[in-house]
Amino acid sequence: MANTLLMPKATAVWLVDNTALSFDQIAHFCTLHPLEVKAIADGEAAQGIKGLDPVMTGQLSREEIARGEADSNHRLKLSEPKVRVPETKRRTPRYTPVSKRQDRPNAILWLVRNHPELKDAQISRLVGTTKSTIEQIRERKHWNAANLVPMDPVTLGLCSQIDLDLEVQKASRGQPAAEPVGGTLLPARETESLEVGEDRDEQELDADAVFAKLSSLKSTQPDEDEDDNRY
Repeated sequence: MANTLLMPKATAVWLVDNTALSFDQIAHFCTLHPLEVKAIADGEAAQGIKGLDPVMTGQLSREEIARGEADSNHRLKLSEPKVRVPETKRRTPRYTPVSKRQDRPNAILWLVRNHPELKDAQISRLVGTTKSTIEQIRERKHWNAANLVPMDPVTLGLCSQIDLDLEVQKASRGQPAAEPVGGTLLPARETESLEVGEDRDEQELDADAVFAKLSSLKSTQPDEDEDDNRY
């Protein structure tokens, strides 16, 4: 990682106000023009910028400033950072191994059929192909269209399941949600207004009628004690 100065102009403001360094030294250290540093010292530039102490940020030491003040030809050097942040890598097109490049048309056909919401740019990122190839397969104009078989790009190893799910999720944003299959529960305010087809009291059995029927059945059966006395 390249060691660069944080907020060069704010650092120059602080060095002008708090050190005896020359304009050339400050300009070289802050990657500014000496005339711009002179304008800062004269109050003609950077009037609204608050000075940033490079010693507090760990980018310049007191000893280095003292050496520069003692020798006008000394060039200030940045201190080594205590923590190094890795540089962000530029996103490059996905590399596809030569052994798997022949499977890309099959993967594109699978994506086109199973995820029509995906854009050509998303398919290109997933399998590492070109938009012209996607259009040819989508319109069945590919030179090998008759022999193509849709195959899952995750199974082929052209992309991961996480990358595929993320692209599908991005493509689904803003689209109307699919209607749920089957019926759903009605709100309470709608069910309260529904009319009951039959009165519940009519459906309940009369307890007296049930006991009367049981009593009549019992009276028709012979008593067990009488049967025993007969013998």
